[in-house]
Order: sequence, then structure tokens, then C-alpha cells
Amino acid sequence: MRLVTLILVFSFFIFGFANAEEWRDPVTGMEFVKVPGGSFRMGCVAGDPNCQENENPAHLVPVDEFWLGKHEVTQGQWKRIMGNNPSRFKRGDDYPVEQVSLKNVQEFIRKLNIKSTATFSLPSEAQWEYACRAGGKPVRFGTENGRISSGSANFYNYHDGTTPVGRYQANSLGLHDMSGNVLEWVRDKYTRYGNVEQDDPTQDRYGVFRSFRGGSWFDVPRSLRCSSRNCSVPSLRNHYLGFRLLRVK
Repeated sequence: MRLVTLILVFSFFIFGFANAEEWRDPVTGMEFVKVPGGSFRMGCVAGDPNCQENENPAHLVPVDEFWLGKHEVTQGQWKRIMGNNPSRFKRGDDYPVEQVSLKNVQEFIRKLNIKSTATFSLPSEAQWEYACRAGGKPVRFGTENGRISSGSANFYNYHDGTTPVGRYQANSLGLHDMSGNVLEWVRDKYTRYGNVEQDDPTQDRYGVFRSFRGGSWFDVPRSLRCSSRNCSVPSLRNHYLGFRLLRVK
């Protein structure tokens, strides 16, 4: 009996500690992972043959601790808040919501913030890339081992659309689908990088275009790299574009 008690206490300590690093929104069921703060070089990874001009210059960015969605926001979670489903691939509630414009996403966040005990937003580009790189590591992809294959992410030529969130293994922070499945809106206005160190340099003053990250089921591997950047007008709605949320508080 004493041995059983010790095992139960030990298990509670181990698993309880692990669970303390995650949080679930009671309204939607969205799960969030705590991402420890640190500094990293944002932009082109040295030696990456696929780096593009808009990923340079690589520059140092300090990032504070934050909470990021474990998965992309799903169709089921969207329906709970918005009462509709704009997605092209209506294959189940555990598939990512897509065909949502930035305005659609902002309305979802506004309604969710009214209903939830927490407050949410989109992550910044810096937060997103830091998380994709499992805490700023110099890896190219946001997969379990930092490499890309048909068994590690959903990208062009392997599926005819999205797959359920969490189908592929998470990166070492516990975040799924940071590379592939759907591209993800972030909160920045798109701008070129500077070469000056800034704390989480969110761009919200200049430009018309808005940024999104991560590559999708429709993209080739080079577009799934953590440093790859995309942008478009905020009204864009497409079947390869979704989002994940940041828990602000």
C-alpha cells in the first residue's frame, strides 16, 4: 500500500507539474502552452539555401514569456463563438478553420474576449517565429525534429486539403502544425526588417499589407520554414489561411 501511495504521489508531481505549463480555455476548449522567454536571431538561418530577401537581415530579438495556442483554431471552436463555419474543408470540428480574413479573426477575438475569463490576441511575428523554432533554436522547420518530411507536416502533394490539428507530432515546446496545414495570421503589418535589436518588435503603424506565417497544405517545403514570411491585404480569405491565438492574460 505504501508503495502504491508513493507511486501515486510521484505521478501527481510529475504530471501535475507538466500540466501547470498548459492552460485550457473553458469556453472553447482551446489549449495553450507556456513559451519561456529568451533572445533569438529572427530571420534567415545561417546556411539555409532557401532564405529570401525579406528574411534578412537576421537580427537579435528578446522575447518575454507568453502563452500560445497548442493548435490552430479549429472549425468547432470557431462555430462555438461565431455560429458559422466559413471553411472550404468541412471535414470535422477538429480541422483548422480557414477562409477567414483578418477582419473575421479580429471579430472572433472580440467575441471570445467577452465570453472568456482570459484575454486573447494574435501573436506577433517575433513571438510566432520564436515559438516555431522551439524557443529560438536555429532550426528551419517547426516540427518535432526541426526537419521536414511527409510524416512530420501537411504540405503540398501529400493531402488534398487540411488535416486535423495535432495529427503530426509537436515541436519540443508542445506546439503542433507550426509548419504546414494552414498559414496563420499574425498581428503585424508587413514591413522589411531593420538591423537593430528590439524587444518583440511588433509592426503596427506602417503599411497596408498584413503578415501571415507557417506555410500550408498547399505550399512546397521551402515555404514551411520558420523564417519564411508572407503577406497580403487584410481582406484575404483563402482555403490555406487560418490562425492560432496568443493568450494575453
